[in-house]
Amino acid sequence: MLKQIYQEYKDTVLLGIVAAVIGIGVALIDVLFGKVLNSLSEFREEHLAILLPFFPIVGLLIVYIYLNLGKDCTKGMGLIFSAGFKEREKIPKRLIPIAVGTTWLTHLFGGSSGREGVAIQIGGTFGHAVGRRLHISNCSEILLVAGMAAGFSGLFLTPLAAIFFALEVFVVGSFEYIALFPTIISAFFAYFTSKALGLGKYVVQLQEPITADYVIVAKLIMIGIAFGIVGGIFAYAFSTVRIFLGVSLKNPYIRVATVGAIVALGIFAFHQGRYSGLGGNIINACFQGGDVYWYDFLLKAAFTILTLSAGYQGGEVTTLFTMGASLGVFLAPVFGLPVELVAALGYAAVFGSATNTILAPIFIGVEVFGYDYLPYFFLVCSIAYVFNANKSIYAMQRKNYLFH
Repeated sequence: MLKQIYQEYKDTVLLGIVAAVIGIGVALIDVLFGKVLNSLSEFREEHLAILLPFFPIVGLLIVYIYLNLGKDCTKGMGLIFSAGFKEREKIPKRLIPIAVGTTWLTHLFGGSSGREGVAIQIGGTFGHAVGRRLHISNCSEILLVAGMAAGFSGLFLTPLAAIFFALEVFVVGSFEYIALFPTIISAFFAYFTSKALGLGKYVVQLQEPITADYVIVAKLIMIGIAFGIVGGIFAYAFSTVRIFLGVSLKNPYIRVATVGAIVALGIFAFHQGRYSGLGGNIINACFQGGDVYWYDFLLKAAFTILTLSAGYQGGEVTTLFTMGASLGVFLAPVFGLPVELVAALGYAAVFGSATNTILAPIFIGVEVFGYDYLPYFFLVCSIAYVFNANKSIYAMQRKNYLFH
């Protein structure tokens, strides 16, 4: 009996142990990446007028690094998806330092960008490299997923959201349950490691509870539809602009310099740097009673799409948080609902609709804003998922539906 149990679970236990190591290792890189990024962002805010004019030049450097040192690293998240689908055997380890360094440069000199893309690439590369050394069926793909969860969890300190994001992002309508155990282990080990090393977590205590009734539910459904449409439009626009710039400005150096100059001028012209960086300033304004403009979500989206399409580095998720929260501030009085609550719902739902995920946004909502609001996040994020027109910021995401 014991021998049978051992044979049945030995690989699972081994994967769990390895996943713990991956979680710790990825978190260490996340902490370095996150703390340096925060310091660079503070420095940029103090010296934006000096740094922003160099944004197009830094873009040339980033393109040079990717073309001459990174080579196929230009595919970024595409490498992670290709490895997950077994379309390539190896993810180059140089992806980690290149993605980290170029994202630091993008943020330092004023680009509008996120950070989760780097964290996922760090974790996916790390996990896949470890998995290739173990002689277990599907090991590299399983640990790739576990590494992605560790990267997300270690940076945002939201382990449950990280677990479900990594499990559901590859194939719409399908979960990689085979990777569930190591993914749980890696996400929580990354979370505890980052927390112990002092990487901060964004948390908001909502102050205005509401009691659901038929009217409230109807309003939340309409708000969910709006968030879904906005997330879907962002994903579509991101793909369309990227293709358009790639065709109209085929030379990557000309593309990054031209678009970089447009972004730099626009970011300075509109509130002198309000739309640089992660968007944390706008998110804070949404929940602390600061100035939030009706067009914040539009301009933040536009500058992020241009920044990343030009060839700069980072991610889209924090921009989606910013878009959702600021749109929520605008929609709340229209529907007669608490501003902070609708901003929180938008924070999670637009992220979910643009990534074409459903459980990850629900859990990031409750991990950031509190479990008391789980029913509202479930309702709004689910509706947003349905009404996103099946769009995703991840071009290689696959569809797998039971009903056609």
